Amino acid sequence: MSKLGTILDQIDSGTVLLPEFQRGYVWNRDQVRGLMRSLYLGFPVGALLVWETEADPGSVRGNGQVGGGVKQLLLDGQQRITSLYGVVRGRPPAFFEGDQAAFTGLRFNVEEETFEFYAPAKMRDDPRWVDVTELFVDGIEPQIGNLTAHPDTMPQFATYMGRLIRLRNILEREFHQEKITGADMGVEVVVDIFNRVNSGGTKLSKGDLALAKICADWPEARATMRKHLSTWSNGGFQFNLDWLLRNVNAVATGRAQFETLEDVPSAAFAQALTSSERYISGFLDVVSGRLGLDHDRVLMGRYAFPVVSRFLHLNGGAFADVTERDRMLFWYVHAALWGRFAGSTESTLTQDYETAARSGINGLITSLARWRGGNLTIDGQDFEGFGKGSRFYPLLYLLTRVLGARDFGSGLELKSEMLGHLTSLQVHHIFPKALLYKHGYGRSEVNAVANFCFLTQQTNLAIGKRPPEEYFAETEQKHPGALASQWIPTDPRLWHPDNYLDFLAARRELLADAANGFLTGLRDGTKPATEPLRPVVVVAEAEVDDVRAGQVKALVEELVAAGCVEPALDSEIADPATGRPLGVAEAYWPDGLQPGLGNPVVLELDVNPELARMEELGYEVFTSVDALRGYVARRNEQAAGLPDADADEEMLGHESDPDDAAPTSHRTPIVPAPAGRDQGTVADFERAMRGVYEAARREAGYNATYFLGMLAAHGGLATAQRLLASPVVSDGFAALWERGRLDLTVEALVTRPEYESLFTPDELDIARHRMRQFDQSVGARR
Repeated sequence: MSKLGTILDQIDSGTVLLPEFQRGYVWNRDQVRGLMRSLYLGFPVGALLVWETEADPGSVRGNGQVGGGVKQLLLDGQQRITSLYGVVRGRPPAFFEGDQAAFTGLRFNVEEETFEFYAPAKMRDDPRWVDVTELFVDGIEPQIGNLTAHPDTMPQFATYMGRLIRLRNILEREFHQEKITGADMGVEVVVDIFNRVNSGGTKLSKGDLALAKICADWPEARATMRKHLSTWSNGGFQFNLDWLLRNVNAVATGRAQFETLEDVPSAAFAQALTSSERYISGFLDVVSGRLGLDHDRVLMGRYAFPVVSRFLHLNGGAFADVTERDRMLFWYVHAALWGRFAGSTESTLTQDYETAARSGINGLITSLARWRGGNLTIDGQDFEGFGKGSRFYPLLYLLTRVLGARDFGSGLELKSEMLGHLTSLQVHHIFPKALLYKHGYGRSEVNAVANFCFLTQQTNLAIGKRPPEEYFAETEQKHPGALASQWIPTDPRLWHPDNYLDFLAARRELLADAANGFLTGLRDGTKPATEPLRPVVVVAEAEVDDVRAGQVKALVEELVAAGCVEPALDSEIADPATGRPLGVAEAYWPDGLQPGLGNPVVLELDVNPELARMEELGYEVFTSVDALRGYVARRNEQAAGLPDADADEEMLGHESDPDDAAPTSHRTPIVPAPAGRDQGTVADFERAMRGVYEAARREAGYNATYFLGMLAAHGGLATAQRLLASPVVSDGFAALWERGRLDLTVEALVTRPEYESLFTPDELDIARHRMRQFDQSVGARR
């Protein structure tokens, strides 16, 4: 048994450490709050597992002091002890790696005996909200002064002081420690024990396990790898340790299974890492300069890189000539397009390593064609994907860069050496989103890859929301051939929104022909080498008039602030058995909302039959922003040991559209204001809110069942207040926006003059802002 205060002192002295194989800190604020609450109330918080050794334990996390003699490495309890160290000391421990905002700013309410993180509007100038870190760092005396300076706290002063002393006394709390000792307890045994005790938590991957063993002999291994990852990150490409380890393994052993690294001496591993870095950096230069794939969003086929690394290692570190290089690029693009490594990655990589060793690049191409049933040709239908997560989005960018696509505004090719100060490119919706939504097209059609092209940011802003039938004619007049350079069908009949689907079909065929011509030239050596393409900057597209994009953006910001990791946006999910795409997730957490804790999480707003397959594969699939928010809120409350809050419970479901709800062609008032009354009462508003539900169902074909449940549980006024308090617009708002019926939203009702007196100025501002932001972009649907 050890007191908490003693454990924290041992961290400061360098005798309690964290092994390098542990992952970083992943807790969120609700988990920290729950831990402090449990300690304050005297609830059990679990034992610690430590590895006690006098020998060199290998690599440990951080740059802090390492004490002499016996050292204790935390195996189970990192999250708890790190949280407590951060709250008590006011800074993270030396071994910290994560987001310290999770334990910064915790307050304790001496009246209600609750813990919350600092909220200025609620806590400023209220001495009953005590800064927990200040209490531990500065002691009790400053709190005495704070409380006695306010007369209204004096009647309860003694009670308040007793509670503060009780809170500070958690430093005396005894933590039971299970210890692993003995000369036979090496890092391999300890890592195995770690995985066993963490079976429900942050379990090590096979890559973590392999790297842990390597770090035991070469402690600088992880830091050296992170340095390489940082260099690539500065160049615009994001990779992780497991991916780099795959490349090193390919070079060192010619195998994909991480277990094969067990027999690789540390010196050989270091040499393989050096070689891998050179191969990867060189191929990134080739992919960028020859294919124009110059930033992370368009870098396709990441798991083809280990195959390239293996090939280069077997061939003296370089391609024999430009013909061999271009054939490798042909293989690389097709391997990416068809999901070659979406399935059993290790077995597929090993097969390709063996093929590269036996038959070189010709063998790789033949093997890929055989795997594809003999077909390495792109069809127009292959461009039917949508969103920036589609695997054909990078191909569109590639074609734009290598085939001389021209800007509609200047007529210049989209190459940095030609554009000068106009080098920033932006994705352009050929048919504006607002125009397509107005004509009744769905999100997947609006965001079809074939509706994208790349233009300079200046030209994109100048075109704005003009329809193609207007700006296409101007472009063709000013810059003949510019439309054809972007694979735009020249038939003016296809430039009208009524013929939009025909436009997409025609453009897909043009794109497929262009792609096949270029890639065939790479394979056959008929595509002449050119000066390397210089990178251009692709800036994010403004999404201010897209409710769904705004929903996702606000959700991600909210979840990250709550302690979740940043998700991948617009990310394709592929079937590991076939490599075919199952969907493009608006947001995707491949390692769970917190690393290593829980299953992969997918937010996919476009319902399709493949979602069931995702669930079969172990993904947590959400088709509603509200549902995911509610899931996270409920999980955090449960993790904190707190009862579910009403506001959290409201978001646990999502609304659906009934098959029998037929829209009507007319609009009726929701609920008329009572005769002779200027201001509506709460009862009037209650009836109007129910009228919103009925009108949405009757006129827009939208059955807001969950909204109806909220009305039953909380009443009309409280429901409106909860919806306005959310940082994310509701699914109902988004659904009605897509139908061009924002007049049926709660926000529209709130801003009616007769109900304004029921809401605060801030609530009215929120409602008006949402209506101004989105109402201008969408008219009535067909």
